[in-house]
Amino acid sequence: MTTRFSSSFLFSINHLSSSFQFKTRAIRGRHKIFQYKSGAKLIEASSISSLSTSSSLARNINHENHEIPSGSGFGDNVLCRRRAVTIAATLFPLLKFNRFGVHAAELVTDKTLVIRGGVRKVMTKGKAAGILRLVFHDAGTFDMNEKSGGMNGSIVYELDRPENAGLKKSVKILEKVKSELDGTEPVSWADLIAVAGAEAVSLCGGPLIPVQLGRKDLTVPDPEGKLPEETLNASALKQAFLSKGFSTQELVALSGAHTIGGKGFGSPTVFDNSYYKILLEKPWASSASMIGLPSDHVLVEDEECLRWINTYADDQRKFFEDFKNAYIKLVNSGAMWKDA
Repeated sequence: MTTRFSSSFLFSINHLSSSFQFKTRAIRGRHKIFQYKSGAKLIEASSISSLSTSSSLARNINHENHEIPSGSGFGDNVLCRRRAVTIAATLFPLLKFNRFGVHAAELVTDKTLVIRGGVRKVMTKGKAAGILRLVFHDAGTFDMNEKSGGMNGSIVYELDRPENAGLKKSVKILEKVKSELDGTEPVSWADLIAVAGAEAVSLCGGPLIPVQLGRKDLTVPDPEGKLPEETLNASALKQAFLSKGFSTQELVALSGAHTIGGKGFGSPTVFDNSYYKILLEKPWASSASMIGLPSDHVLVEDEECLRWINTYADDQRKFFEDFKNAYIKLVNSGAMWKDA
C-alpha cells in the first residue's frame, strides 16, 4: 500500500518534539529550506516554491515496510522511519479537503513564513496582547445561526465602536506589515490578523499555532452587538459562545488569552497557565485592585467551567494544546475562503 502526500506536507517538524527529527540535507536541492525562529524555538521547514498546497510534487511512503522508499533521496536521512509514518498519520486528519484539492492546516509555506517574518519585525512582547485582542474582536462577531461575522478583516472598519477602544494602535502596527507585503505578497487583513495573533502567542512563550491562509476580506463592517459582553454571567457567556460554535471547554481555553496583557494574571508578557491559577485564588474578592474582567470572575462560579480551570491550572501542556486547537477554530470561524 502506497500513500502519496504533497511534498509541501512533508516538511521538517523539528519543533514538535526532539524525538521527531528529520535531516533535510538530501532535499535541499529540490526544496527551499527555511529557518524560522519563533520565540526560543528554531523551525526549519522545507517548502515547494509554489504557494499552492496541492502541488503535483509528492513523495511515497511505504506503509508495509514503514520506511521511505529507497532512491527517494529522503529515506536515508530519516532518524526514525517508523516515526515518519506515525507523524504523517497524525497530521493527515488535520487536512481540509475541498474541490480544489488538499489544504494542510499545519502547512508551512513560503507566504506563511514571509507574513510571520513581517509581523516579527514590528511586534514586541509588549504589543502582543493588543494584537491577540484584535483577533478576538474580529473573529468574535461570528454568529453561527445568522451565518454572519467572523474572521473577515472587518475589524478595520469597526475601530470607533466602544468595545474596540484601543485597537487602533494594533491595526496601525499591522498596517506597516501589510503595506510592505502587498507590493510582492498581497495578504488579506483576515489572514494577517490571524497569523499575527498566532505570532503574539508564540512570542510570549505560548504554543506554536499553524494558520491556514486564503481568507477573503469583507469590505463593510460586521453588524454591531455581536461580541460577548464583559458583564455576562457564566450561563449567558456559555450560551454566547455556543451560538458561535464553541463548547464550554473552548470558552475556558480561549479565555486563557488573558494571561498576557494588563488584566493582572501573572506577567503581562508571558503566555502560560497563570490565568487559571490566579482565577482559583479569586484575588478580586479581597483586593481593592481590579484583576481580570467580570467575565473572568464568573467562570469560577460555574461548575462546568471550574472543572476545566482546574485542569488547565494543573496541566499547562493540556492548556497549550487546547488553546491551539480553539484558536485555529476561532480564526476559521465565518471565514470566506478564496477557493470556496
